[in-house]
Amino acid sequence: MKIVSWNVNGIRAVHKKGLFVPFIKEVEPDILCLQETKAEQGQAEIDLPGYEEYWNSAVKKGYSGTAIFVRTNINTKERKELKPIKVLLGLPESLVSKYKLVHDGYGDPSNEGRVIAAEFDDFFIINVYTPNSKDDLSRLTLRHKQWDPAFLAYAKELEKEKPVIFCGDLNVAHTEEDLANPKANEGEHGFTKEERDGVDAIVKAGFVDSFRHFTPKGNGHYTWWTHWANARARNVGWRIDYFFVSKKLVPKLKKAEILAGVMGSDHCPVLIELQ
Repeated sequence: MKIVSWNVNGIRAVHKKGLFVPFIKEVEPDILCLQETKAEQGQAEIDLPGYEEYWNSAVKKGYSGTAIFVRTNINTKERKELKPIKVLLGLPESLVSKYKLVHDGYGDPSNEGRVIAAEFDDFFIINVYTPNSKDDLSRLTLRHKQWDPAFLAYAKELEKEKPVIFCGDLNVAHTEEDLANPKANEGEHGFTKEERDGVDAIVKAGFVDSFRHFTPKGNGHYTWWTHWANARARNVGWRIDYFFVSKKLVPKLKKAEILAGVMGSDHCPVLIELQ
């Protein structure tokens, strides 16, 4: 089973460039998780008849948003068709209330289409677009005290039922090996202690960073590049897009890759394969 996650930075934009559908047809993911769709279902007029689409769009038009596409044209003796048992939009109201995820001046994070989950026979998959802390760190408290613990609580709650895969743009480089210039960016948004502590909590809870499972050490493996200073061509980037899996799923992991050559967004897709 092949799962791809991609922050497309506006699905209509990447589709108009003629880069979205050819990529999907080439890679043929069984499950595709998109972040920052910036659209509602149908607006991009994507022709992918082999996929069922599930969307969670932001209330604010042209902003944020997530989607899960599930491949339906699987017809082999070895593999049964994937079909979600149910699809869950957003964080549960109980967690929104507990962690006070309300309007913070930028917007209401629970109305920004940031989380969509799907339950399958053997696992849950959660697709997440984590709030950015902002250049001036004005959303760091929301991120550190509210969003990160609420999201982790959600993943742990689902894990009580069956193993969990969660993926998406977490808007943080976990360690110094996950960005090109760690010293220069220490304390900046995306590389604060608070944000990195959030990933530490994920690991402490037993979820495994699939890419680092196969590639434990080393810089140079990035998923996002600024548009400035020819950063992508020079590979001056950050690894902020992840797949985490429950420990029970680790023996089933076959590979975890960063598809850095795929263009169309300031992020590239990331991929895992499971038996």
